[in-house]
Amino acid sequence: MALSRDALTPQTLLMLRTIERSGSFAAAARELGLVPSALTYRVRQLEESLDVLLFSRRSRQAQPTAAGLELLRQGERVLLELEALANRVQRIATGWESELTLAVDGLIQSDPIIDLCEQFLSLGAPTRLRWRQETLGGTLEALARGDADLAIGTALSQMALPGLAQEPLGQVEFLFAVAPEHPLAHQPQPWSAQTISAHRVVAVADSAVRDRLTVGVQSGQDVLTVPTLQAKLDAQLRGLGVGFLPRHMAEPHLRTKRLLAGESADNRRETRIGYAWRNTESHGSPPGRALKWWLQKLKHPTTRRALLEPASKR
Repeated sequence: MALSRDALTPQTLLMLRTIERSGSFAAAARELGLVPSALTYRVRQLEESLDVLLFSRRSRQAQPTAAGLELLRQGERVLLELEALANRVQRIATGWESELTLAVDGLIQSDPIIDLCEQFLSLGAPTRLRWRQETLGGTLEALARGDADLAIGTALSQMALPGLAQEPLGQVEFLFAVAPEHPLAHQPQPWSAQTISAHRVVAVADSAVRDRLTVGVQSGQDVLTVPTLQAKLDAQLRGLGVGFLPRHMAEPHLRTKRLLAGESADNRRETRIGYAWRNTESHGSPPGRALKWWLQKLKHPTTRRALLEPASKR
């Protein structure tokens, strides 16, 4: 097994590609600067190592066998990957990270993130992008755990962790909403906290592993936990529960009367949203070029607004 593996070198794969392209051992030998017997000997050594026949000897033409064709196909892929790896290593040496992971909260609009990814990828940088979808405390926790390099959509009310830097994006307003057929909708308004607590609330699950946050749930209240904000909206539209929704998600359904905004002493809330990253500069290590690019983009007010508002509101 070791002999077979060691026999397949980039030089060997290039040799086979030359034979297949030129159509004969003699032509390939001339192109490679070898005598035909030397080239034939090398091919036979490879065949013996792999215990397969790579080229048919029935004519003067070099016809690859089925095994030879497969080796040529896969060898071409390996050569391309090796070339790409060499290019990536050379470019990474100039300060680009090999990979940049974004932890993006469910409150953040997806289209602007896609736009930023497209702009970044057009740079031709060697950095690979990864996008993790998170919710609530999980967004900042992914950064603190080292599972992400940049967290977008962190709640600025969360306590800042040592070694992390944070900047604001803006504010998101939440409205308390119920479906018109929900029993709470028929209760006299304004609704007290006690009245609301008698009904099931729909909550989005925190993706954090530790110190999970619970938002908008009263002690003893029945809870339907869902994975995303979209699922929360869908559940509340069906009257499966009540709860706070981002204004931009609720408004279209408020206009069509598929949702009703509740009147209570606490029917509106605002949450300050930001983004965070590891502050390596405090240790004398500046951020990589990919992280710098994203941080520069996030400074623009237009970008910040786009991340928090749907396109129809901009």
